Amino acid sequence: MVSADELKYWVAFSGIPGIGRVRISQLKEYFGSLQEAWKAPEGKLKQAGLDSRSIDALVTLRPRISLSAEMEKLEHYRVKVFVYEDPLYPSRLKEIYDYPPVLYVRGSLPAEDEPCLAIVGTRRPTIYGRQVTEEIVADLARSKITIVSGLARGIDSVAHRAALDAGGKTIAVFGSGLDIVYPGENAKLAQAIMEHGALVSEYPLGVKPRAENFPLRNRIMSGLSLGVLVVEAGERSGALITAHQAVEQNREVFAIPGSILSPASQGTNHLIQEGAKLVYNCADILQELNLTIVVQQMEIKEFSPADEVESAILKQLSSEPNHIDEICRRSGLPMPEVSSTLAMLELKGIVRQVGNMNYVLARRN
Repeated sequence: MVSADELKYWVAFSGIPGIGRVRISQLKEYFGSLQEAWKAPEGKLKQAGLDSRSIDALVTLRPRISLSAEMEKLEHYRVKVFVYEDPLYPSRLKEIYDYPPVLYVRGSLPAEDEPCLAIVGTRRPTIYGRQVTEEIVADLARSKITIVSGLARGIDSVAHRAALDAGGKTIAVFGSGLDIVYPGENAKLAQAIMEHGALVSEYPLGVKPRAENFPLRNRIMSGLSLGVLVVEAGERSGALITAHQAVEQNREVFAIPGSILSPASQGTNHLIQEGAKLVYNCADILQELNLTIVVQQMEIKEFSPADEVESAILKQLSSEPNHIDEICRRSGLPMPEVSSTLAMLELKGIVRQVGNMNYVLARRN
């Protein structure tokens, strides 16, 4: 765990252009700590392996950065800071090559075992695009999938709102500091996301949204997720950048098919031609990611068995049909007790009979 004293130097370096994860690692290896690196003269920085542009940026900007003021701002906005050495840094994000060395978070990130899916699309969706997004996101949210998007106008905003309306969690990845909501019209939406999920950025507070920041932030959206769903995208849509980054990160890419006459579907249809998984509904995504049983197990985890009998029976059940005779044999419980308990679990929506006295875990909505 990084100490509070050392953390402020991570924050400081995150505000220096050109110094990312690789150069942070170089500095730590050479100086032993970022505190020593921050104070180092130009000659030592060069010996540590920094290029002249990064050295110039550091030497120019560090006199202007007040470490105590930066930490006070973070406390004021209730921003948590995770560095890649921190055990709480999202492990899935660390799987990508260029993961950010520092992650700023307002709200709460999902637990490591909670699956996330990124949803992106055009800023000018059609009625069809909005409807599809709302329906699929609502089903994903009810299936305990955290929705990740970029808070942009259009599909991003629709996805965030649909997740919240369904009682789910959602994460918005910023292309600015977390004290600057962009677009400004989404300020109330950002507040709701923070209360039921998280706002995330690699940029320190005060950084304004710049055009070059958004393609970079897209890698974080896909990096946090198991896959990316593209709803509507034109031929040159920024959503396609996220899809291609997902491929490079070994993430699954999903796309909603659209009319061949619709400009909003040209990008998504092309993705399908390239091999993206065509999606009709939420089940297509869950099946492709093998999440059906994961979702069931998470729901069962939330359910507290009423007694030891329920607990013993639930241990024998999965997504595969299990005959009541086999449940009795493995649990060691008598048939009448197993039968009555299974009936009660069915009423609670925890198990489901699939015919001929075979039972499976049932997803609760």
